[in-house]
Amino acid sequence: MIRFLDPDGTRYGIPTWPWGMAPSGLYTRTQLREIGFRPTSPGGPAGQLMWRSQRADAGGIRTALLYPIGQTVQRTTATPRQMAALDRAHAARKTCPDCHRNVGYTIPTHLGACLDCTSPQAKNAA
Repeated sequence: MIRFLDPDGTRYGIPTWPWGMAPSGLYTRTQLREIGFRPTSPGGPAGQLMWRSQRADAGGIRTALLYPIGQTVQRTTATPRQMAALDRAHAARKTCPDCHRNVGYTIPTHLGACLDCTSPQAKNAA
């Protein structure tokens, strides 16, 4: 745990604290999202959390950037038109190009059609 303690940033290039030891006033992106904020571009992170991980893709160590609440802005919400466009896009991903029905799940891209249209029984019946 002490391995990741670097509050002045000499070892990791950015102030670093172990998991659960971040100073008050610094928040991760997830914490900011939960309270309705997002980090601003020019500010950059003020520090990071670092911890050991059992995830194979993380290489044993994971990090989370920390941002001061003073360098954040209110998150914007999607407009009704943007939400409608997203709904149409989701519906298109669930519509089979062969049988033209909404199958209720995302069509696998490697198949290019719904499971009913690509199953061997459906091909034999045609």
